[in-house]
Amino acid sequence: MRGFIGRRPQLLWLLVPYVLYLVAVPFVNRVRPLVFGVPFLFVWMLGATLLTPVAVWLTRRADRR
Repeated sequence: MRGFIGRRPQLLWLLVPYVLYLVAVPFVNRVRPLVFGVPFLFVWMLGATLLTPVAVWLTRRADRR
């Protein structure tokens, strides 16, 4: 596995959605503070959803080279 990531480190971008959705959620699972009138967890999940295609795009862009 180390050799695979060593040859293609751009694949680490694909860990970003995993970390945002699964690892960080227990730490941000709060109703307060409110951001623009909605609970922080909702804003976090929306941000993670919007960042997922960016992470995939960065991986694809770097992998083509």
